[in-house]
Amino acid sequence: MDFVLVGFGGALGAMARYGISTLPVKSDFPILTLITNVIGAILIGFIAGLAAGDRETAPHAVLFWKAGLCGGFTTFSTFSLEAFELLEGKRFLAGSAYIVLSVAGCLAGITLGRRLAAMMP
Repeated sequence: MDFVLVGFGGALGAMARYGISTLPVKSDFPILTLITNVIGAILIGFIAGLAAGDRETAPHAVLFWKAGLCGGFTTFSTFSLEAFELLEGKRFLAGSAYIVLSVAGCLAGITLGRRLAAMMP
């Protein structure tokens, strides 16, 4: 059953990620991947915050959301490739900014998600 939950969540996450990638944004900077990763960080932080709190959280729901949906939604491998390509193309400022913004944005997203979860009744 756990494999089915992770697979279903992963499929939904991958479809959501693809949906974001089809937004009509024209940029040499990989902004949609950055946005996807920060949203994913907020979501996984929120889920982790709910699971860590005093609330009753179903383990299967946590598995579906964290390993499944967030795992299928976030795009670390895409981020890594895009960062590499920016640096390989000698776009050092853009590449460095992308790496710093991605890591800082996702850490901030985790913090925000956990704080939002802590505010839940």
